[in-house]
Amino acid sequence: MEYFAGIDVSLRSCALCIVDGKGTVLLERELPCEVRAITEWLGTFPHPIERVGFEAGTMSQHLFFGLKAAGFDVVCMEAHQVNAALSAMRNKTDKNDARGIAQVLRTGWFRPVHMKSREAHGVRALLSTRKALLKKTVDLANEVRGLLKIFGIRLPMTVKHGSFDGVVRPLIEMDEVLVHALVPLLDARVVLYEHFLELDRRVKRAASQDEVCMRMMTVPGVGPIASLTFKAAVDDPTRFKRSRIVGAHFGLTPRRYQSGEHDNPGRISKAGDRDVRATLYAAANALLMRTMAGSQIKSWGMRLMRTKGRRRAVVAVARKLAVLLHRMWVDGTEFRQDQVGGEA
Repeated sequence: MEYFAGIDVSLRSCALCIVDGKGTVLLERELPCEVRAITEWLGTFPHPIERVGFEAGTMSQHLFFGLKAAGFDVVCMEAHQVNAALSAMRNKTDKNDARGIAQVLRTGWFRPVHMKSREAHGVRALLSTRKALLKKTVDLANEVRGLLKIFGIRLPMTVKHGSFDGVVRPLIEMDEVLVHALVPLLDARVVLYEHFLELDRRVKRAASQDEVCMRMMTVPGVGPIASLTFKAAVDDPTRFKRSRIVGAHFGLTPRRYQSGEHDNPGRISKAGDRDVRATLYAAANALLMRTMAGSQIKSWGMRLMRTKGRRRAVVAVARKLAVLLHRMWVDGTEFRQDQVGGEA
């Protein structure tokens, strides 16, 4: 008889449920969300556990590698699929969720999630902190703009981040009220912007020291941010059997609803990592609208733009870039302008 353990994970506690191969509940416990506590209870169970499973979340990596090191066969399941299965239950509790996860694990009706390496998460953390500091810098600049409008001071439409402080301070230094109110905002913005510049230098340094990223950056429109974001999200290129799957993995392929006589292809699914999708879209837009060098992929995108419109063309080129970057990574090749193009 096989035995399966389902865990419903929250921030500080988790619910554990163990079922046998027929679905009979044998053990239910509420435990602290710690690897030691979970392994102790699983170790005290009189029969060997075939598989341990939980849905993807913020604590997934910690639990996955911790339980894996303890010798258990661990599976992290896609959250959307597990949620669809658990929605059939009348009452939603941690206990019922753990029981449902154990049953999903027993039936095999789930899609496993790839657990990224610690190095990939480190790169993602670097990119996320850089993005957060840039966003806060822009927010403070917009706050200053809005407050100055009340006093009739209108800043130019475009002011570079580095020169913003030099433009604003001379405008307010003669007004004691504005100095008293806005100088702290300007000082805070300067500090945030300096830290952003430091993180931006670290990101560019990390990309320049990575062989895979340097190879990806030979593609027009792909820079340090795009290459690092894509590499950290994929982590292991061999987990995709075909490069064409990568575009669908990041939500760049159309949804489809087909039932009976109805067959309705919709907009892109927007599945997977939103940051990767946004970065690929920005890279595709730069390739089409800013890059001067010609290539087959740009010519193909421009033809699509004339027939399908700009947004659809950019999405199609972003999907093509995802396929291209993965294939370059697997093959160890660089971008060749005369050999890229074709159907999306």
